[in-house]
Amino acid sequence: MRKYLFFDIDGTLVPGGQEISSLPASTVLALKKLKEAGHFLCIATGRSQAKAYDLMKGLGFENMVSDGGYGVTINNELLGITPMNRDDIAGLIEECDRLGFPWAIQTDNSKFRSAPDERFYEATHDTYMGTKVIPGLDPRKCPIIYKAYIVCDTGEEQKLESLKKVTWCRYHPEYFFVEPTDKAYGIKQIMDYYHADYKDAIVFGDNNNDLSMFIDDWYKVAMGNATDIIKEKADLITADIMDDGIYKACEKLHLFDSSYGK
Repeated sequence: MRKYLFFDIDGTLVPGGQEISSLPASTVLALKKLKEAGHFLCIATGRSQAKAYDLMKGLGFENMVSDGGYGVTINNELLGITPMNRDDIAGLIEECDRLGFPWAIQTDNSKFRSAPDERFYEATHDTYMGTKVIPGLDPRKCPIIYKAYIVCDTGEEQKLESLKKVTWCRYHPEYFFVEPTDKAYGIKQIMDYYHADYKDAIVFGDNNNDLSMFIDDWYKVAMGNATDIIKEKADLITADIMDDGIYKACEKLHLFDSSYGK
């Protein structure tokens, strides 16, 4: 009867853009009771494993789907991260060079990205992660590429024909992320690792970047503050994050029963 629970971070566990300290008290209690009941708890985030690891620990988790679904951490140990297609990223970067769009790439699991010059930082002044300048950086010579970051104004990305071959998201007006967006991929890796039935998974999310895990293979819980499309895909719509949404959902699903997860 053990269940495997996967939680998005921003807007689901923590109010969007807030610190760990803003984790609702009812959510803290819910996570404690879920652990006591014997369930498997896991974060599902688009963030890179290196960037999210401390956050995972701070939230009291030991397991994580990271890197948009391409990274898997179990019992605090990174099992691996699937890189993006190097040729697709390299082709995109070459097109960016022709159009004069500054760029950076992430070539390892660290808190730094690499850029061929200072233009990326000068255009963004972004502190999401550190930026190392490597003159002559050539994506085609990089064994692994996990993500890319492209500077251009909103709408200008439509000029990039190569963008059709990759998945991307924009969180800032100055630049966008080229990164995996398939949380279900990582969730299935964890379920397969434990030889667990997909029907025993429950996912919690709120925003459109959670759509990839809102599939029919398992049970889906949308927060009350979720987007309309997430709610349409959900099996259960709970209360808002700040209105004890996580706790109320777990209570409704009887996940706190003392023998449920044994």
